Formats: sequence, C-alpha cells, structure tokens
Amino acid sequence: MVNTHKIIVVTDSSAYIPETALAGLDVAVIPLWLFWDSDRLQDGVDIDPTAFYNRLIQSKSLPTSSQPSPAEFVDFFQHIAPAGEAIVAVLASSKISGTVASARAAQEQLPAMTIRVVDSLSSSMGLGLEVLAAARAAAAGGTVEEAALAAEAMIERVHFLFVVDTLEYLQRGGRIGRAKRLLGTALNIKPILQFRDGEIESISQERTKRKALAHMMEIAEERLAGKQMAEAAIVDVAAEEEGNEIAEMVARRFGTPVIHRSPVSPVVGTHVGPGAIGLAFYSEP
Repeated sequence: MVNTHKIIVVTDSSAYIPETALAGLDVAVIPLWLFWDSDRLQDGVDIDPTAFYNRLIQSKSLPTSSQPSPAEFVDFFQHIAPAGEAIVAVLASSKISGTVASARAAQEQLPAMTIRVVDSLSSSMGLGLEVLAAARAAAAGGTVEEAALAAEAMIERVHFLFVVDTLEYLQRGGRIGRAKRLLGTALNIKPILQFRDGEIESISQERTKRKALAHMMEIAEERLAGKQMAEAAIVDVAAEEEGNEIAEMVARRFGTPVIHRSPVSPVVGTHVGPGAIGLAFYSEP
C-alpha cells in the first residue's frame, strides 16, 4: 500500500527521549501534568529534571501527576495534524497511567482523522525505544499501519529493568503494581524491578545498590540469551555519575552499538524517586 499521508508519531513526556536519540526523527510530545503544592506544571515544559530534583530533595511535600485530558488530546491532535496527516500515538502503559484512555477518548471524537493509539505497556525509555521504532518506520516511508506495527513489535522485544533506592515513591504514587509484595521487607533492600505486561514487578532484591546494579547487568545478559544487544538506553534520577558508569559497563560487556543516556522526566521521577537507575534494551532478532 502506498503511503499518501505524512505520518506524525506522538508520545507523552514520560518517554523523555534525548535529542541525540531522535537524530532528526520527528516526534511530537504531549506533556503530562505535575501538581505540586499550589503549582500546576507541564512535565518537561514548566519544569525540567534538574529543577525538579533540586526541589524534590528540599521539599516537604511530594507532587502528584496526571495524564492530559481527552479535550487536551483533541486540541493536540488537531494542532499537530491540521492538514489531514495520520497520527501514530505510542503512549505510557495503560496499567500505570490514564494517558492511553484519554487518547482513545479523543480518537473517538475525531472520526475524520486517521489516528492509531499504541499502548506501550512500558514507560521512560522502555516506551522511548518503541517510539523510536515507529518514528524510524514513518521516516522510511511506511504506512500508518507499518509505523504502528513497528512500535507494537517492540513491545515484546524491549526489556526495561531498573533499580530504586526505595519503594516509598512507587507506593505513595500508587504505581507499585506486583512489586507490592516487597513492602514490609527490610527498608535497606535495593529492589530490581521490571515492566511486565505493563505493570511494575520485582525480579529480586539486594542489600546494596552496587550489588543490585551488578545483578541487573547479569539479568540483562540472561535476557539476551547469547544475542547481540541492538540498542540500549540508560536513564537515571539525579544519579548521573552512576548512570554513566552503567552505560560504560553496557558498552564494554555487550558491545552495544547504540546507547542512549538521559535523565527521566519529572513525572517518572515522582514515582521512582532520586537514585533510581534504569536500563532499557532489546536484542537483534
């Protein structure tokens, strides 16, 4: 089928894809919302990761977050595709966010527009790698279906592992998912978590963060099952030095040709807390 439309790939701000990863790809971003004391802030627009984490460390209160409303999605879709371009929206997991539901509600209100909504079943750069797949397919001249299928195909391939300093933020934000079984265990454990079927669950836990990060690398090697790691992203929450160390370890251990480095968005940082380190990756077919 010939692609007669320009295809616009959309994601939400929780992906927080670094500019270096986009490398000329066109991805439109709809911001999530942060509510902090009397402030209503657009994620990544009104507050960036550095300002957010500086405030988080000093603040006595924790922010809450929210997805864009269906009406906001309607306005956003109409603004980015005024000439009838097709849209592929790859968004944060429906198991932890209402973003997909809002986008689908907007889709129903815009029957004349060609819109495909993909539930990533992930977040941060786990979501980001799926978005990049869709954007690359669109840039290569693919159809709407081909761009959406490129993202959907990555859902099964992408692994997103992360270590948090504490479960407090996931618990308070209501995003703890299947990892809730760890609550009540020793406060000093460092859990290794993953996204599975769109929810956060525990893989294991260690007594120190260094051991947890080392174990995370071992899990990544097991998941690769002897295949080449094709692309990876290391994200951190106010832990740039540790994140850089993990990126170097990934490069040495796996010879990964493409490694992205990024902080996480303020909305994601709200739920995982300072010190979190994440590794998203997939293998060659």
